[in-house]
Amino acid sequence: REAARARAASGGRVLRRDRQADRRLKFILPNAKGFGIIVPKPFRQKEGPFMTLTHLTPADYVTAQWSGGATTQLAIAPKGAVYADRDFLWRLSSATVELDESDFTPLPAYDRVISTLRGDMVLAHSGGERLTLHPYEIHDFSGADDTHSWGRCTDFNLMLRRGQCRGCVTAHFPHGTETLALHAGETALLFCGEGSVTLRAGTETLTLAAHESALIEDAPAQLTVEGSAKLMLAQMYR
Repeated sequence: REAARARAASGGRVLRRDRQADRRLKFILPNAKGFGIIVPKPFRQKEGPFMTLTHLTPADYVTAQWSGGATTQLAIAPKGAVYADRDFLWRLSSATVELDESDFTPLPAYDRVISTLRGDMVLAHSGGERLTLHPYEIHDFSGADDTHSWGRCTDFNLMLRRGQCRGCVTAHFPHGTETLALHAGETALLFCGEGSVTLRAGTETLTLAAHESALIEDAPAQLTVEGSAKLMLAQMYR
């Protein structure tokens, strides 16, 4: 019942692990470091760090049309921030580009990391040399650049508020079991582009199908994934 309430409150599956049990809750799972508790989203312990694991599906994403295709927002911080206001800390999105050529929206206050999930993308910044990105190859650049692109594709895009937030994106292709290093205590999002994978964070497990994500807040030092998939791991930290 508590897990169902958590999903309804957050739009996704939420799992939390606290070091101290709350006596008001009857459902308590032991683990090596203390107690694991499945709790509704409004609950928050004041003492001790904890991890939040949220399962995001396409139904939880926000999609908007643009002149050259559609952009799907996977996650944004702080929660409730609006991309158009240009005051967010970070944003993760995936856009379909249906034009042969297009220009990137100027974002002078942000650094950007981009890749493609499907199709090739050719980029040029401020009239410089052209760079070709194949699927799951990663490129970072300044949002202040005058950036032009060629090629129809589906991209994967991280925006980071310069001076306030840093981050990185890495591609992973597990065939079996793989351990991924995380920035402990920070935020990460694991996106499954193809295939399926089961992830383990602490004592919690979660299975992702294609186009689903796991948002990990107050992340542990590592994450274990098992399956056969093409993954993008985005990490955001101070």
